[in-house]
Amino acid sequence: MTTKTDVGEFRSTQSDVYTYAKGKQVYAFWGLIPLTRTKVNTPSHGSCQVVTRSNFGDFLITGLTGGLISTHTIKIKANRNQQLAPSPGAPEPVISASGN
Repeated sequence: MTTKTDVGEFRSTQSDVYTYAKGKQVYAFWGLIPLTRTKVNTPSHGSCQVVTRSNFGDFLITGLTGGLISTHTIKIKANRNQQLAPSPGAPEPVISASGN
């Protein structure tokens, strides 16, 4: 299962796409209760794509625990040509993963 969400002008600008950040979200009881609140950094310009998916390792963890523990992999993808230097002292925007 893969979910892709475009943020800002990600889709309208065509260039090399790279993985900006990664994270892992962990749930209990078949995804009903989040055990971790993963905070994944996003580019300062705000244009990115959030990809949430279950890969082989995630399915393996879910299968071995009978669904009591399940995980999802989160990737933030950005366009190379939109890399802007962040303002000195400015915090990076953060996306908090919650829900399925």
